[in-house]
Amino acid sequence: MASFIVLALTASALAIGHQGQVVKINPKNGNATYDVQSSNWAGAVIQAAPGTYQAVTGTFTVPSSSGSGSAAIWVGIDGAGSDCGVILQTGIVANSDNTYYSWYEWFPDPSYNFNNINFAAGDVVKLTATAHSTTTGTVTIENQTNGQSVTQDVSSTHALCQEYAEWIVEDYEVGSGQAQFDDFGTVTFSSAQAQTGSGYAGPDGATIWDIWQNNVQLTQSSVQNGNVVVSHT
Repeated sequence: MASFIVLALTASALAIGHQGQVVKINPKNGNATYDVQSSNWAGAVIQAAPGTYQAVTGTFTVPSSSGSGSAAIWVGIDGAGSDCGVILQTGIVANSDNTYYSWYEWFPDPSYNFNNINFAAGDVVKLTATAHSTTTGTVTIENQTNGQSVTQDVSSTHALCQEYAEWIVEDYEVGSGQAQFDDFGTVTFSSAQAQTGSGYAGPDGATIWDIWQNNVQLTQSSVQNGNVVVSHT
């Protein structure tokens, strides 16, 4: 059985989990498979009334890179709209040399790295971000392949809206710019669910985000049979 470890963590200078940057909203004219062009987010976002989402979870297989650069793979609450400006999320960064590390962040507070959990291409990993209130929560990462798990209670003075739930692959920020975005192949978030006060919501009907940079589409995202699928183009 996996053991849960509360860790001493190190703040990261990476702006992982930065708010989704909207470039263009598609008018749903039937000619595009995405709803939102973004410079940094790809995946699926669901929205409900403020105070709705209490937790979000998703399970994926750690990708093996075929390019260069890196990508952040995470689940989170909020950050997709300008009305809140706060995100609680957790995930891993996959690098082109097939090295990986895990982290969490309550944006705009700094991100923190987990230790004592390892990943390899092909590992099955479950991510969970839970909001106990608008200012307290817990994040958990479980490597279901090697049995390692980490969990951390978190809090912030920046209150969540609990209005959005997300399953995202991100081209995250490093310093004043963005990391080189890796060709990660395809990431599929299975068992994608968001907990509400009355039950659970899945990604069906979600708003689809895709990354566009320099007028080039870098990802192709969709929801298929309750799974969120994000592919590098």
